Amino acid sequence: MRSRRKFLVLPVLILSGLTAAACSSSGSSSSSSPAAAGTSAAASAGAVDLSSVTLNVGDQKGTGAEALLEAAGMLKDLPFKVNWTDFTSGPPILEAEAAGSVDVGGVGDVPPVFAASGNEAVVIVGARQVPGGDQDAIVVPKGSSITSLSQLKGKKIAYGSGSSGNYMLLTALSKATLTTKQVDLVNLQPAEALAAFTSGAVDAWAIWPPYVQQVVAQDGAKVIAVGADYGTPYDFEVASKAAVANPQKAAAIQDYLTVLDKAYVWAEAHPDSWGADWATAAGLPTSVTDVAAKVDGTTPITITSTLTSALQTMTTNLYKAGLIPSDVNMSGYVTTKFNSSVSGS
Repeated sequence: MRSRRKFLVLPVLILSGLTAAACSSSGSSSSSSPAAAGTSAAASAGAVDLSSVTLNVGDQKGTGAEALLEAAGMLKDLPFKVNWTDFTSGPPILEAEAAGSVDVGGVGDVPPVFAASGNEAVVIVGARQVPGGDQDAIVVPKGSSITSLSQLKGKKIAYGSGSSGNYMLLTALSKATLTTKQVDLVNLQPAEALAAFTSGAVDAWAIWPPYVQQVVAQDGAKVIAVGADYGTPYDFEVASKAAVANPQKAAAIQDYLTVLDKAYVWAEAHPDSWGADWATAAGLPTSVTDVAAKVDGTTPITITSTLTSALQTMTTNLYKAGLIPSDVNMSGYVTTKFNSSVSGS
């Protein structure tokens, strides 16, 4: 259930023009400042009356934070109002944050890098790790003659620009000693990519759960790359720098992250329960979401220098591949001020 990385219900991650949908309500906010990211939310949250705060959360309908919190029975634990806005993927969530309409939202590993390269005013406030490694995968249709990554040369590959699948695909091609110029990349949103994949319009698809499990179970697709050798195992919670600089919003973000982290821990410990609720929220068969829930559970982790270093390596690789305009210094786009949201930190 990677927000990146994941946690999306319909389409694929695209950096350009995706639109927001739906709203709902439940709880919200408090703050601090970008790099000083909200003094210590634990302290802030205790000092701020959150009952009058509204936190604007960017979500991915059916597989995002709202569905997870509801499944875990923790939606009621948010002591503020939440305006949930659904997006098709991570990049448009960060665009909305930079525009000021969203305060915080969960995305995969790559969207923050693309946002930073575009000098968008966002900051990573939380992180999670998939214990089994990146569960984004490259899949090929049933009956395809492609059995190895090297056979992708000259083939049409669907992917989402700026998505976690984008970096997973880059690392997979690199392992096969291929460059992005040696394949035909087709930038599509998930719903469009799914249609292209099942109709045979593309030869392969770089995508994340539950789409991976969906096309395997329903269309007989074959996975030719997945796991720790590809991409990164990280997902992120990202906030607008304006929200982090606002004391009330920062306090709400701290509280939100604390409850959300507990929900992720619950999901990893109860994959069957989460899989069943995920199926209902996403409109997918439990045979699909049960598998996705078991392989793609994420563990909340604190933001450390090691994590920031891994983020910088990813940034440099994307830059060298010509996928982003600059090798931006990612240290200006992360904060450790909300680390106390992770249990035991």
